[in-house]
Amino acid sequence: MVWRDVSEVMAIERLSFPLPWPKHAYRYELEENDLSHYIVVRERARERAPERPMRWWHRFWPPRPATPVLGYGGFWMMAGEAHISTLAVHPDWRGRGLGELLLLTMLKQAIAMDAAIATLEVRASNRVAQALYRKYGFRMAGVRPRYYRDNKEDALIMTVEGLRTPAYRVHLEELEVALRERLARATPSPEAVAPG
Repeated sequence: MVWRDVSEVMAIERLSFPLPWPKHAYRYELEENDLSHYIVVRERARERAPERPMRWWHRFWPPRPATPVLGYGGFWMMAGEAHISTLAVHPDWRGRGLGELLLLTMLKQAIAMDAAIATLEVRASNRVAQALYRKYGFRMAGVRPRYYRDNKEDALIMTVEGLRTPAYRVHLEELEVALRERLARATPSPEAVAPG
């Protein structure tokens, strides 16, 4: 995710969460927080347009990507732990594996940064997300009572340990193969995009 993605991210944020993060929170996460890592998922471009000469203003204002942001996710990496802070997919694109693609991409990035554990909070009522997290080895580690300000709902703390173990890496590879096969059958096909 880069700053120019934030307007699209905010639109998904407002559709996904009763109390969305303010835009300035993303500015902080992207520009000041060295612990944060954010990604977006876009529809894969069907055909590349012919290369045009770069305009002088593109050095300051890069052109907007041709495909829209369909979902996003982010995590904070500290002391060998990846804390997944947000994950959302546009409502029109849910149920197509994009949330799983985002989660998988974040876990792979965290492992590459030497994470041994990943944690997150999820609404007690969000059974779909909980099932996805369990699929990736997350287990309930605790409860934050009345965590969500909009309705005082509890947050479940979910954790997966042993990210660096050979067994977890094999599990992740198997899940990735299955997900890639699922996404290959999808039309149009998405791709996760990390900055850099």
